[in-house]
Amino acid sequence: MTTSTDPKYVVLKFGGTSVSTAENWQHILGVIHARLAEGLRLVIIHSALSGVTDLLAGFLTTHEPAGARALLAKLRTVHVQLANELTIELPLAVAQQLDALEALVAAQRLGLGVDDALRAEVMASGELMATQLGAAWLTKQAVPVAWVDARTALTAERRGLETDTAAVLSATCGYGPDGQLQKAFAALAPVIISQGFIAKDSIGRTVLLGRGGSDTSGAYFAAKLQAVRLEIWTDVPGLFSANPRAVAGARLLQQLHYDEAQEIASSGAKVLHPRCILPVKQYGIPLHVYATQRPDLPGTQISAQPLGGHSAQVKAIALKKGVTLVSMDSPGMWHEVGFLADVFQAFKQVGLSVDLVSTSETNVTVSLDPAANVLSPASLAALKQALSSLCRTEIIGPCAALSLVGRNIRGILHTFGAALSLFETEHIYLVSQAANDLNFTFVIDEEEGDRLVEQLHDLLIRRNHDDRVLGPTWAEIHAIKTPTRIPTWWEVRRADLLAFFAERDAAYVYDRQTLCAQARALRGLKSISHVHFAMKANPNADVLRTLAAEGLGFDCVSRGEVEHLIATVPGIDRDHIVYTPNFAPRAEYAWALSAGVQVTIDNLYCLKQWPELFAGKDVFVRIDTGRGYGHHAHVRTAGTYTKFGVPLAELDELHRLAVSAGARVTGLHAHTGSGNFDVHCWLEVAEALSDVATRFPDLRVLDLGGGLGVPDTFDKEPIKLEELDAVLLAFRQQHSAFDLWLEPGRFLVASAGVLLARVTQLKGKGDMRYVGVATGMNSLIRPALYGAHHDIVNLSRLGAPATGSYTVVGPICESADVLGSARELPDTHEGDVLLIATAGAYGYSMSSRYNLREPAQELFLV
Repeated sequence: MTTSTDPKYVVLKFGGTSVSTAENWQHILGVIHARLAEGLRLVIIHSALSGVTDLLAGFLTTHEPAGARALLAKLRTVHVQLANELTIELPLAVAQQLDALEALVAAQRLGLGVDDALRAEVMASGELMATQLGAAWLTKQAVPVAWVDARTALTAERRGLETDTAAVLSATCGYGPDGQLQKAFAALAPVIISQGFIAKDSIGRTVLLGRGGSDTSGAYFAAKLQAVRLEIWTDVPGLFSANPRAVAGARLLQQLHYDEAQEIASSGAKVLHPRCILPVKQYGIPLHVYATQRPDLPGTQISAQPLGGHSAQVKAIALKKGVTLVSMDSPGMWHEVGFLADVFQAFKQVGLSVDLVSTSETNVTVSLDPAANVLSPASLAALKQALSSLCRTEIIGPCAALSLVGRNIRGILHTFGAALSLFETEHIYLVSQAANDLNFTFVIDEEEGDRLVEQLHDLLIRRNHDDRVLGPTWAEIHAIKTPTRIPTWWEVRRADLLAFFAERDAAYVYDRQTLCAQARALRGLKSISHVHFAMKANPNADVLRTLAAEGLGFDCVSRGEVEHLIATVPGIDRDHIVYTPNFAPRAEYAWALSAGVQVTIDNLYCLKQWPELFAGKDVFVRIDTGRGYGHHAHVRTAGTYTKFGVPLAELDELHRLAVSAGARVTGLHAHTGSGNFDVHCWLEVAEALSDVATRFPDLRVLDLGGGLGVPDTFDKEPIKLEELDAVLLAFRQQHSAFDLWLEPGRFLVASAGVLLARVTQLKGKGDMRYVGVATGMNSLIRPALYGAHHDIVNLSRLGAPATGSYTVVGPICESADVLGSARELPDTHEGDVLLIATAGAYGYSMSSRYNLREPAQELFLV
C-alpha cells in the first residue's frame, strides 16, 4: 500500500524501433526531462534494437558455422553503428554478450541441438545489449540513471512442468504490489533502465515472455511499483479506428476503456500487446500510448473511465490474418452429452488454443489464432488424427477474422444494415458476437479482409464527425494528405487537362506517355516472351494503336472485339491476336478459326460437340487451376463457383477429346483474377500449368493471364515487376521448353486514364455532405459493381487544403450511384472539375446509357 510520501513512479516502455536511432533517443531524452519535471521517478523498459530479435532467431537455427558467423557479424554491426551514432564507446557488457554468442559457434551448440533454456539465454541478449547502450548514452547526457537486470525483478509463475516449452519461452509473472522492489528502486537513481521480454524462473534460469512481451514487462513493473501510469511508446501515436497504414481515414482513438483496448489488441492491432492490459486494469493504473517520433501528439489514454462512458458505439474495425478454421461434422453430436468436452480435449492434447466457437446440431466450427498457436502442417495433422474418432474434420484457411469492436454492440445491430450488405458476395465461414458485448466478428477469406475493413470503416466510423472518442485522422495528425511521391501525369499536366476539358461536363482523358511507359515496363520483363493487352479493359482506338505500336499483341473475348481491332489497326499480324471466348456460339468459333487468330477453348463442350471444327488446328486451352485471386468475388476467375476454364479433374477427358478431334494443344492459359500484388500468384499459375503440360507433347506456351494489381490510392505501392520477373525467370530456368505470356488489361491502362466531371450541386443532409457531379455510374460503374475505390481530387483547386469529408455522387436515379464516400476535399463549388483517378480501365468500356444519360466522352492526350 503506497502513501503520499512514497516515491511516485511512471513506467515508460519503448519498442525496438524507438530505441534504434540517435534521433529517437533525443526524443526519449525530452520525455525523460518532462517526467522528471513532474516529480516522478522513471522506470524505462525497452526492447532489443529493431531487427535484432529476428537475427538472433536466425542465429539459433543456423546449422553451418559460416552462416552463424555471418549473422553474428550483422548483430555486431547493428550495435556498433548505433554506438557510433550516439557517439559513445561500445559498452563492455555488449562486447561480452557478442563474445558469448561467438563462443556458442565455436562450441557448435547451435542448430538442432538448441534446447529451450539455451534459446531463452540467446534471445535475451538482444534486450540486455540494447539497454546497456541506452544507459551509457543517458549517462553521457548527465541523466542520473541505473541499469537493472529485469531478471532480478520479475519471476515467472510455475505452470505445469518447468521443462515445458511454454514455461520457458512464453512465461507469465506475478505482478502484485511489491514493497521490496519499491524500496530497492527508491535507493537507486531516479531513472532506472531495464529490459522487456525477459524474466527468471523459480530456479533462476532465464525465461522469455513471448513475442510482444516487452509491453507485458512494462505492465508487470507498473503493477509491482504501483505506478501512476504506464506509457507505451511506439511508432504510431496511439490506437486507431483501423490500421492507419492501410486505411487512410483511420482516426485516433483518444480514450478507451481497458476492455475495449484489450479487444482491439486481441483482434489484430499490433500497437499494443493484449497481455499488458490485465495487470494495469487490476490496479486501476492508466495506460497511455504515444509515438516516440512525435512526443508532442496526444496519443491514446486507456482507463476505467474513458470518454463516452458505456454508450453503444463501434470504435474500431480490426483485422486478424492467418486464421485457421477447424470444421467438425458428426450427426452423432446431436444431444450427445460430453461431445464438446471430448472435442476440446483433443485440442488440448495437441497443444492448440481455440479462439472463436460456432455450434449447430451437427457441426462445430472453431478458429485458431496464429498469435496463440503454432499452426504447422504437423500440428494440424495431429489435430485431425486426434479428432478422427469423434467427427469428420476439415481444415479451412488462410482466413481473416474481421471484428467490429466497441461497447454494447448488441444495442446497435439494427444500424448495421448498409454495413452488412458489403458481405453480400463474400464467403462467411463463421459469425461470432462476443459474450462481453465488445465485438461482432466475421471470419472470411483472407484476401477480402483489407478491402472490407476500408469500406466498413467509411460506413461505420469515418462519418462520425463530432465525436469525443474519435480524434483526427492519420493524415491530419501528420499534416499531410499523401506521402512524398512522384507526381502523377495529371498533376504535371493539370493545365493541359483543364484546357482540354474546357466547355465539357464529363470526359475520360487518356495520356499517351503513360500508356507507352506501362507497355515498355512489361516488354522489359526478361521472363515474358509476349504481352497481349486484354482489350476488354479499354477498346479505345487511340489506345489500341498506341499499344500496337509498342509491340503488344491483343487478347479478345468476342468476335466484335477482334473485328474492331482489325479495323482499328490495319495490317495487324493475326498471330498477335488471341481469341478467348466464354460460352460463345459455334458459329463464332468457326469464324475465328477461319480468320487465322489463335483460338482458346474454354471448356470440353466444344471438343465433344464440334470436334470437326478443330481437326488439324493448333489451339490453346483455358485451365481452371482451382484457386482464384482478386480484390472482389466478381473478379476472381478460378474455382468451382466461377464459369471459366477446364477444371483439373477433367484433364484426362480433355486429352482424350483433343486427340480424338485431331487438335494440337499448343498453349495453356489461366487467369485467376484481378488486382493481385503478390507476384507468387503468377508463379503458382506457371507451376500448375507446367504440371498439366506434361500431357500435351505439342505444348510450347504457358499464358499466365493478367490481373497485375494497380494501386487504388495514392499512398499504396505498385506491384514490383522486378520481383515478378525474378520468380518467373527462376521458373523458366527449370522449364526452358515453354514460352511465358502475359495478358494484362487494367495494369496497362488504368493509371493512364482519368474521369473528369464538373460539379453540379452541393448538398448537406444531417452530418452528410454530398458533392454532385455531371456523370455517375453510367460512366464508371466499378464503385457500384465491385466496391472499387478511386481516389478523387478537386482538379480546379489542386493543392488547396482539405476542409471537409464529402460523398461524391452522380445524377443517376439509384442509391448505388456513388463514386466515392468520405473523401477529403477543399471547399468545392459548382463548376469545379473533380478528377477520378485510375479510371482508364473498365470505365468507358463498361459504361451505359442508363436513365438515357450519355456516358462521358473519350479524349486522348498526346
